[in-house]
Amino acid sequence: MKKLVFIFITTISLSFSSKTSYKTDDAAARSSKALHSVITAKPMTPDSVIALLKSGNRRFYAFKPLVMNDSLRIRLTANGQRPIGAVLSCLDSRVPVEPVFNMGIGDLFVARVAGNIGNEDIWGSLEFACYVMGAKVIVVLGHEGCGAIESAIDNVKLGNITAMLAKIKPAVDAVKMPGDRTSRNRKFVHAVMVKNVELTIKKMRKDSPIIDKLVKEKKIKIVGGIYDVATGKVTFL
Repeated sequence: MKKLVFIFITTISLSFSSKTSYKTDDAAARSSKALHSVITAKPMTPDSVIALLKSGNRRFYAFKPLVMNDSLRIRLTANGQRPIGAVLSCLDSRVPVEPVFNMGIGDLFVARVAGNIGNEDIWGSLEFACYVMGAKVIVVLGHEGCGAIESAIDNVKLGNITAMLAKIKPAVDAVKMPGDRTSRNRKFVHAVMVKNVELTIKKMRKDSPIIDKLVKEKKIKIVGGIYDVATGKVTFL
């Protein structure tokens, strides 16, 4: 019995010392705590990554998430990273990106800014994620009840917030909805929020020839998503 235990511990130690930690799914089988199937040598496609994100979100809003992080995953990702996707999300504290998609350490690049808008810093970060590091999908994630959207609609002006909200104004102007065009009109707010996601994707491709080329070559996909803060569900556009 002692001999068997020694062999098992030795095997585990050797697996930790390997410099090809991302190589196989064997690590998952050795961990009784966390799932490591995302960290794999199996080639990922944009569609397979989107499928993983959708299934992860289903687990999240069904309150049946898999445990994704433990000491083993920390060790596996310590010497490098190969995230499968990138998410441009709002700053809102109610949108915890990795848990929403039931992803763990090393699975996603996440860029966060109020209103999930973009500028050269965001585009550069996403170019790094996709062109340099090989992420297959960019998700632009808006959400219900977004304070930045509501503030842009109501023409709020305050410090640097004024310039930030100006980047959302094109979405406000693009929604041609009659009636109350204030944040009291929840249908209008929702429409502007969706339009803002769409315009962010359009601007990303316009401002970043690198990302646009990757899309045209079918090496990556950009998708929009709307997170419902009341249910935890992401609806992909």
